[in-house]
Amino acid sequence: MKPQILVIDDEQAICSSICFALEDDYQVMTTTDPEKGLIMIEQTHVDIVLLDLRIGSFNGLDVLQKIKQKDSKVTIIMMTAYASIETSIEAIKKGAYYYIEKPINMKELSLLLLRASEFKRMSHKIETLNEELEQRRNTETFLGNSKAMKHVFSMIDRIKDIDSSVLITGESGTGKELVARSIHNTGKRKNQPLEILNCAAIPETLLESELFGYEKGAFTGATQRREGKWVAANGGTLFLDEISEMPLSLQAKLLRVIQEREVTPLGSNKKIPLDVRIISAANKNLEQMVMEGTFREDLYFRLNVIPIHTPPLRERKEDLPLLIDYFMQKYCREMNREKKSFTAAARKLLLDYHYPGNVRELGNIIEYAVALSIHNEIDEIDLPQYVQEQKKVPVEFSTDREQHGLHIPLGLSMKEIEKKVISATLRHYDNHRQKTAQILQISERSLRDKIKLYEIKKQLNGKN
Repeated sequence: MKPQILVIDDEQAICSSICFALEDDYQVMTTTDPEKGLIMIEQTHVDIVLLDLRIGSFNGLDVLQKIKQKDSKVTIIMMTAYASIETSIEAIKKGAYYYIEKPINMKELSLLLLRASEFKRMSHKIETLNEELEQRRNTETFLGNSKAMKHVFSMIDRIKDIDSSVLITGESGTGKELVARSIHNTGKRKNQPLEILNCAAIPETLLESELFGYEKGAFTGATQRREGKWVAANGGTLFLDEISEMPLSLQAKLLRVIQEREVTPLGSNKKIPLDVRIISAANKNLEQMVMEGTFREDLYFRLNVIPIHTPPLRERKEDLPLLIDYFMQKYCREMNREKKSFTAAARKLLLDYHYPGNVRELGNIIEYAVALSIHNEIDEIDLPQYVQEQKKVPVEFSTDREQHGLHIPLGLSMKEIEKKVISATLRHYDNHRQKTAQILQISERSLRDKIKLYEIKKQLNGKN
């Protein structure tokens, strides 16, 4: 569809010549009466207006303001035989895109219209992206009517506009990152960067450079300067996920940055001032780690100014119907599937399941069902096998027989028991490491290290 142009000029000859020159590439309307032009803008979609600076007794700048009041998205180009720096500046201040001098050079006008059309297209794209981002901010949040979740909502609302450090605790899959995002996206720093660093997902040797950044030549392989997460988050929020996995040696450096509010990249002597809000998350008991000497007490108190606990799904099962419907709509929309629903039997299985992986596992289960079901009504058979079987995690062990899938003889060392538990859990979940780590409440990196330490080979699925 051709862009729609409206020409408002009191000289009919100019209107006609512009219409003739542009009609191949644009839909052109003309009028010599500004009041009629304003009515046309109200009644018809207009992309660009070519507006004369003086239209009989009318001042073109006054008409410009009235056009912007009716439709702020219209791009306006002023035409004038009385060009001056002062009038040009005033026109642009009042919302004009640009101006062109009379007599009009049609090649110049064509180029200007191309630039104006591209400007309008990019402005629309930016506006659309901003709307999508705002919609994502509004929807990327928690759902729940339970007392536990209402407390979390209340905490987020009360602390979103302050700068105190927040420590979010809870099991894997309970939405700790969503809490961090909600605090940032609804607070005073929402238009500033949110940087996320998963301390368990990055090898220990790279964690320091990822956090602090480095200069070119700071170490072997540093072929160019890299900005660290601290600097990238300046003015906004830094979310340190799985902070319990941060090595003790790095905890001391982290504490120093928090205390001094400045960071020095590796290989540099320059200190960079920081204005960063810190939000941390842990699925382990940091107090216990402090007692064991694996987490610094002073850092713990720096991070744990405002604690927020995300409850496991088994403690807020009244939220399950709402979450089930949410994930169903989400995945049907993302996969371009027709609206689906669960049979009563399938819904009962979902309501009865214990969800060791919490909300994340619920989402995975429904994504699986939507992807593989061939009917609009999802039945029991469409759910993952382990949900159909309603099998508990194999952690209740028998010392006599392999009643629960694992036999632990008396006299085994703790290391031997740990190896057996990891092996059995991997076998139960078909070598799915993320799910195994969630069940055992350890990080994926810890699981990976233990598999290597105990030389655990890939487990064959022994379930019948």
